[in-house]
Amino acid sequence: MKKPIPVFDHSHEPNALRVPLLIRQPLTTDVRYSDTARAVHSNGLNTVCEEASCPNRNECWSSGTATFMLLGETCTRACGFCNVKTGKPTWFDDEEAQRIANAVKEMGLDYIVLTSVNRDDMKDGGAKIFADTITALRQDKHDIGLELLTPDFNRCQQEAIDIIMSQLNQVKCDSLETQMVWGHNVETIPELYKTVRKGSNYERSLKMLELAVQQEGIEAKSAIMMGMGETEGQVTEVLKDLRSVGVQRIAMGQYLRPTRYHLPVKEYVALEQFEQYGKIANELGFSWVKSGPMVRSSYHAEEIQS
Repeated sequence: MKKPIPVFDHSHEPNALRVPLLIRQPLTTDVRYSDTARAVHSNGLNTVCEEASCPNRNECWSSGTATFMLLGETCTRACGFCNVKTGKPTWFDDEEAQRIANAVKEMGLDYIVLTSVNRDDMKDGGAKIFADTITALRQDKHDIGLELLTPDFNRCQQEAIDIIMSQLNQVKCDSLETQMVWGHNVETIPELYKTVRKGSNYERSLKMLELAVQQEGIEAKSAIMMGMGETEGQVTEVLKDLRSVGVQRIAMGQYLRPTRYHLPVKEYVALEQFEQYGKIANELGFSWVKSGPMVRSSYHAEEIQS
């Protein structure tokens, strides 16, 4: 069965250039890749690695890491860059949290990243499943490192934070430098939101991060994609905005077009430019900076420092 064509169609718009060799990833034969795939698939789980066609899946799965995606594989938003399916989701599974905990135990992970599709159809935006998963994970391993990569929780931001934090605060994690990283990606500059992030709002995303920072033991993180038509000046302003609301971690990487129906790549950003973005971020006071073509929001997330 063929995958349905997305709700947008940019197939008539070509990429700016051919994909450079430096961002083409080789296949792997590492046995840990198969072990990770087995743990994910045998528990019936979704990962952003697969659903979003992440180019780093070979590397991450071969090292025994994965980013688990909650609440099914259908998103209520239609972002022009994203390969996750868009539609009206009906999927919900009360046992998902425990199945993720089972997979994490099988994989022997000490650090876990949880994300989800947008579920604007749910009153709490899906916050309860994040909370339930935190509980299930820490029942097995109370000091497991946690990173949440959440939606903007439109219309229920404070409620969603309260739900998640009430569970998180039941088990403290004193052995880690930070209790938890809370990520939410702004993805691009505000001038491009109407085409890149339909249904989202730049100021709303900043507010989500600001609220997260205000919680005890939380370190906030965001990510920006490059090569969609932004300028260095515009990116610098976004970095300043993120620092102004207290974001401490930043990931910056090259946008790669998942299919011909998605937004085209306007530019393959040079390594020197990524180095410059990293320098700017460090000068602005970010404590954790990743900047390079293959960087994604969850890439090397377990590292305490940049």
